[in-house]
Amino acid sequence: MTTKSQDRRKVRLSRALGIALTPKAARYLEKRPYGPGQHGRTKRKADSDYAVRLREKQRLREQYGIREKQLRIAFNEARRTEGLTGENLVELLEMRLDALVLRSGFARTTAQARQFVVHRHILVDGKIVDRPSFRVKPGQTIEVKAKSEGLEPFQVAAAGGHAEVLPNVPGYLEVELDKLQAKLVRRPKRAEVPVTCDVQLVVEYYAAR
Repeated sequence: MTTKSQDRRKVRLSRALGIALTPKAARYLEKRPYGPGQHGRTKRKADSDYAVRLREKQRLREQYGIREKQLRIAFNEARRTEGLTGENLVELLEMRLDALVLRSGFARTTAQARQFVVHRHILVDGKIVDRPSFRVKPGQTIEVKAKSEGLEPFQVAAAGGHAEVLPNVPGYLEVELDKLQAKLVRRPKRAEVPVTCDVQLVVEYYAAR
């Protein structure tokens, strides 16, 4: 899939889900705050309970850019963990390496963050990690490999070039953007995670299946 077709898919999906999945999609939603297609502007009939739960699950999955199987695995782990399952789920997803690369401001989108990891530009505690799903532990340091720091995307990031499209750095991260370094200081809390989702509906979706 080409970059342009990926962009179009993300914009269309963003309009369907009612959330901006990319900065480009955010601009589209400002101009067209309704769903895609010829019936996008018309008032839809009330969705079924299942449809509402499914949409929330899709919202969560797409914001992290993960496959259904990955989300289900994370859900099952969240259910086994002490505490509220929905909150646990978001907190576990938020500790993914690609999610933290994005939150730290090293990348502009989830897809770009994942690409940086896969292409071996990212270190965790000084070692290359090329799995976007790698779970970072509190106390671990994330940084861009020294040989990669001179690449244009990282120069843009180090200069704060993504600040206008990303949320503020959350409290569970300490970031030195000019050095392209970040540290996960503690486990994220759901209330701090900049993700739009009713997690209880996601729990209900999986519980009913």
